[in-house]
Amino acid sequence: MEGLRAETSVVELCRKHNIAQSQFYAWNKEFMEAGKKRLNGDVVREATSDEVSNLRKENTRLKEMVADLVLRYDIVKKSLDMLD
Repeated sequence: MEGLRAETSVVELCRKHNIAQSQFYAWNKEFMEAGKKRLNGDVVREATSDEVSNLRKENTRLKEMVADLVLRYDIVKKSLDMLD
């Protein structure tokens, strides 16, 4: 952000963070292009197939956990109702 606001020179920023100026400009271009797309309404995220696969597995695991907790809750609730 310092580089975008011109608070610090690109040379100083690159030296400070130990990166090449070419890398800074590549990241800057990528950042600006993503911002333009977002402002134009493009909300598609470029996720890798591995990321998507991992998220789907995590989602399935979490759904199973919730289902298990709901069943346990129902069992405990019914047991307490029987005591009354």
